[in-house]
Amino acid sequence: MIRCPECSAEIDVDEDEVEEGEILSCPECESELEVSQTHPVHLNVISEDLDDDDDDEDDEEGEGSENGDKSDVDDEDDEEDEEDDDA
Repeated sequence: MIRCPECSAEIDVDEDEVEEGEILSCPECESELEVSQTHPVHLNVISEDLDDDDDDEDDEEGEGSENGDKSDVDDEDDEEDEEDDDA
């Protein structure tokens, strides 16, 4: 008997019937668990959704600052062009 690393619920797993890399589901919290070791059985929580959310947030922050920097530079160039036209 092993425990879910997410919610500590008992999961009935036979070491002889699971393979490394196999995906199991916790009956209590429904987390997806990957078998990372078979003797003794060791499970890791698969958290792809959380990783994807973090990546999306990082991408949005990076794009926002890049676009902001570029538009600031463009605005400064436009102002300089206008001053040259007035002279």
